[in-house]
Amino acid sequence: MRFLMAVFCFTMCAASLPARAEAVLDNILKSGTLKLGYREQSPPFSFLGPDQRPQGYSIDLCKSVAAEVAAKMGERSLEIKWVAVDASSRFDALRRGDIDLLCGNTTQTLARRAEFDFSLMTFVDGAGLLYRMGEQAKTEQDMRGLRFVVVRGTTTEATLDKLIASSKLGAKLLRAEDHEAALATLRDKRADAYAADRTVLITTALKVGGQYELAPTQFNYEPYGLAFRRDADLRLLVDRSLARLYRNGEIEMIMGRWFAAIGNLTPALDAMIQLNALPE
Repeated sequence: MRFLMAVFCFTMCAASLPARAEAVLDNILKSGTLKLGYREQSPPFSFLGPDQRPQGYSIDLCKSVAAEVAAKMGERSLEIKWVAVDASSRFDALRRGDIDLLCGNTTQTLARRAEFDFSLMTFVDGAGLLYRMGEQAKTEQDMRGLRFVVVRGTTTEATLDKLIASSKLGAKLLRAEDHEAALATLRDKRADAYAADRTVLITTALKVGGQYELAPTQFNYEPYGLAFRRDADLRLLVDRSLARLYRNGEIEMIMGRWFAAIGNLTPALDAMIQLNALPE
């Protein structure tokens, strides 16, 4: 009787345990579909091209990952589904399983890594300020009462929030839904400066011509990576794809395609490539 009761209790406890979530990579291989999240207005990392297809540096990296997944499919074909997200919705889309991999300029932080997996580093950047030409703040006094616009849901927003709260400058933080809206806020003089990652700001300034100037200061550190739901097998596949690009030099061609107008690789980017070119 005691044995039967023990079996009964074990069975009831086992039945009450939540079912183990299916691994992300297993689900991709079983369904034959890879869902890639992209941002429509975050050049040169992720944006819509003239043909209304996703393109950019991070898009190319995700295509390399997709090729790695396709190789595991054998004779079956892999369908790639592109899903538009923005800075505010991207992590919710990951949580819900609307996307399997986030392809953009996504900063790795410890808080984000507590919930999601990240790939090897894909880029190194830092936040800066874009001003209208001739209106750049030069001194602390110049910055008093300024209005800064940022994209909602970014690490730049969090950083500026803390800086403004700890200062006595009386500055104001405005929030936009994407980089295009933030630039429009600066252009229309509803903001005095536009804060974002410097590479995004440089690309934006080059795209629209000589109407803006970039401040020389950088006020945080932004290590990018591709984000996805926790799955050790998927992380290994993603990292293997990136490490191969770093080892064989293809990453330099990809960077040249998207960052040629900005100039040569910085020492930090060159070090990132060398340190993340893991041997097979």
